[in-house]
Amino acid sequence: MTSIPTSHSLLRIALIAHDGRKDQMIALAREFAPRLQACRICATGTTGGRLESEVGLEVERLLSGPLGGDLQIGARLAVGEVDAVVFLRDPMTPQPHEPDINALVRACDVHDVPCATNASTARLLLEQMLPRSA
Repeated sequence: MTSIPTSHSLLRIALIAHDGRKDQMIALAREFAPRLQACRICATGTTGGRLESEVGLEVERLLSGPLGGDLQIGARLAVGEVDAVVFLRDPMTPQPHEPDINALVRACDVHDVPCATNASTARLLLEQMLPRSA
């Protein structure tokens, strides 16, 4: 089972969204902004930029997904540097980097890291993992 970081460490969350789901990611991040601010967040390129500019979150921006960002997150996850993944996927649009996407989701399964791939599941995951502000 995945261990939740202790109170002295920050929860490390990866946020990723396909182009057709970026607006959903921004809405989700706004909904959870006060709680996400208490986390270490990494995100793929454009998603990270929008989270910074539109929500005001501090984000470590990695490469764009098609340029290797999904693989960067998967590598971090494999060595225990990611505690949860929210990956809002667009199942109706073919993705040129589909093998990278599948590898990331598989890595979540292999390493028992929670992974939400739609907004409803993301809300459940974030509600459970992120403490409410006092």
